[in-house]
Amino acid sequence: MGKARLADRRGVRWLRQTSSVQIRIEGTDLPGRSCGPSADVPDGYRNIHVAVQRRGKRDELLGLTAADAPAATWTIECQLSGDTEPDGPAADVKGPYVQGPPGARFIYLSWVTVDDAGPVRLFRRAKLMLDGIPPTVLDEAGRTGLLIGRLALTDSKGNPTCATVRPPAIQWSAGPA
Repeated sequence: MGKARLADRRGVRWLRQTSSVQIRIEGTDLPGRSCGPSADVPDGYRNIHVAVQRRGKRDELLGLTAADAPAATWTIECQLSGDTEPDGPAADVKGPYVQGPPGARFIYLSWVTVDDAGPVRLFRRAKLMLDGIPPTVLDEAGRTGLLIGRLALTDSKGNPTCATVRPPAIQWSAGPA
């Protein structure tokens, strides 16, 4: 694992070096298979699905899930490196489904429509920002090997959750792997 534990003067432990961590995204309250019109699509969107987008590959989606499912869960492998210090910068999270530069990492949830022939068309995304994860939660995830993000996938208008998502819209915790 390549981890070492240190403690600050208050006894708060923090992570140094690198550890393998799974990130599990748990989505509830999915919006259903259709949503209202937009300027580009006056008839609205039909046969909606949601998935995690691979970094740099907009069309490579993990865990395509129908938007009328009772829940959606995705698990991705990543590396947690650097330090998680209570008064300092958060550790860096890297992996094939983690996007963005250090200090501004995120995971894309892509909302797509699927036609009968199978091709998907992206129409909206949610950016699950990792900079809102408390350092103590990152430290615990480095120790246990699991970071969990829980969020509702329907916005206040009944449409798919989109735009930037930070706490309290997503709750981060660590759990046993």
